[in-house]
Amino acid sequence: MEEVVAAISELFEAFYKAKEDRIEKLPQSGSDRIYFRIYAGKDTFIATYNINIRENETFFYFSHHFKTAGLPMPTIYTANEEKTVYIQEDLGTESLLDQLEQHGHNEYTYGLYQQTLSQLAKVQIEGDRDLDYERCLTAKEFGKQAILSDLLYFKYYFVDTLKVPYDKQTMLNDFETLSSYLNNSDQKYFLFRDFQSRNVIVNNDEVHFIDFQGGMKGALQYDVASLLWQAKANLSEDWKDKLLDGYINEVELLLNEQVDRKIFISQYNGYVLIRLLQVLGAYGFRGLFERKAHFLTSIPLALRNLKFFIENKQIGLLTPEFDKILKLIVSDEIIARFETVKADENTPLVVNIYSFSYKKQLPVDETENGGGFLFDMRGILNPGRFPEYKHLTGRDKEVKDFLEQRTKMPDFLNSVFDVVDISVEDFIKRDFSSLMVGFGCTGGQHRSVYAADALARHLKNKFGVKTNVFHLVQDAKNWINTPETSVSISI
Repeated sequence: MEEVVAAISELFEAFYKAKEDRIEKLPQSGSDRIYFRIYAGKDTFIATYNINIRENETFFYFSHHFKTAGLPMPTIYTANEEKTVYIQEDLGTESLLDQLEQHGHNEYTYGLYQQTLSQLAKVQIEGDRDLDYERCLTAKEFGKQAILSDLLYFKYYFVDTLKVPYDKQTMLNDFETLSSYLNNSDQKYFLFRDFQSRNVIVNNDEVHFIDFQGGMKGALQYDVASLLWQAKANLSEDWKDKLLDGYINEVELLLNEQVDRKIFISQYNGYVLIRLLQVLGAYGFRGLFERKAHFLTSIPLALRNLKFFIENKQIGLLTPEFDKILKLIVSDEIIARFETVKADENTPLVVNIYSFSYKKQLPVDETENGGGFLFDMRGILNPGRFPEYKHLTGRDKEVKDFLEQRTKMPDFLNSVFDVVDISVEDFIKRDFSSLMVGFGCTGGQHRSVYAADALARHLKNKFGVKTNVFHLVQDAKNWINTPETSVSISI
C-alpha cells in the first residue's frame, strides 16, 4: 500500500503542481478498486487505484462522454502512464443513502429520490446518444445472456450453497423463459448495472453519479429497480409506486412518446427480481466464499426484501421450479441460518479485550473459564518505527490511517473477526459469562491498541455483546470511558 500512496502522491504533484497535504484511504466497498481522498489546501480530489486497466479505460471513456453531454458525472483529471492510478473530481462525501439515514423518509429525501430518477432518465436516454458500446467492459448489451448469467450467479453462489434439492434442468428451463421475456424490451438505452443510493453523491442538494464502469446497453427498468428496491434504503411501497410513476413520466417527456405502462411495469417487476437475486448472489460470493462479514450480515435483509417481493408482486410467467425454490429460500428456516445471534440485557457474556506489550505484561484471565485468545500483532508493520508516529498511539487518527492504508491490518483483523465470532456466537447461545481476547505487539502502543478497539466495535455492532477494553501499557494509571467503543478501559 505504501507504493500505491507514493504513486498517487507523484501523480498528484505532477497534475496539481504542488504537494498534497495528506492522502486518506477511504473504506473499501464491494469492488477491488481502492479509493483515496487527497487534501490540498481547501481543495480535495479522489484518487483511485485499480489494476484492471480495461475497467479503468472504460470509466475514462464513459466519464468524458457523459461530461461532454452535460450529465452529472465526475471529471477525470489525470492518470498515470500504466492507467492503474487516476485522479478525479471529488463530488462530495455524502451519498443519497447517507442523506436517507440522516433525515429519514421525509419530504427532503423524497425530493432527492425524485431528482435522482429524473437525472437517471437523462443519463440513460441522452447519454445513450453516440455512445460507443464497443468500449463496454464486458458485453455491449445487458440482454438474454447477461440475464441468464445473473440467474446462474445466484444459483451457484447462493442456492447451491444451501444444499437444497431441486430439479436443475427444470430450473434452467425456467431461467430461459424469464430471460427471454425480459430481453424483449422496447426501451433499451444506457444501463448503469449497479445503480444504488451509495453511488449517488449529494452535494449542495444536487445529485451526481459515480461508479458506472460496468455500464452497457439495456432495459430502462433495471436501474430503477436497483435504486427503489435497495434493501438498505427500505423505501415504502407508496414511495416506490409514486417514484416509479414519476420516472415513467420523465421517460415519456424525453422520448416524446407514451409508454405502455402495463408492459413496462410487468418487465420492471421482472428486473426487480433479477436485481434482488443478483444481489443475493453477490452477498453469497463475498460472504460465503470470501468470508467478508459485512456481506454475510446483509443476507437476511436481502432475503426479507425478496420475500416481500414474491408475496406481493406479479410477473405473469409460468416458472414452477423457480417459483418453488424462491419460496423455499425465503422461508423462516433459511433466513434463520444467516441471522446473527444477538445479545440482550440478560445475556451474561462479557468479552474482555486487552492490548499489551510482549516485553512487559501478558494479560491473565482470572475468570472461572480461564484462557482465551492471544493474537500476535508483530507481523504488522510498526508505526513506531517512524518518527512522526513514535509518540502517538493506536487511537490517534494519523496512526489509524497508517495502519489501514499502509499495512495488512485490515486483512489481519478480518481473520481475527472470523475466529473470535465463532466463540462469541457459541458463548451467547450457551450463556457463558466471559471470554478474553488479547492483542500483543512490541510496545503495546500502536498496533495492539488499534486492534483491541477495532474488535470491541465489531463485536458491539455485530452481536451487541458487552465488552471491556484494557490497554495495559497505555492506560495503566488512568480510567477512561470512550463513547467511540462504549467500553471501560482500565489497568
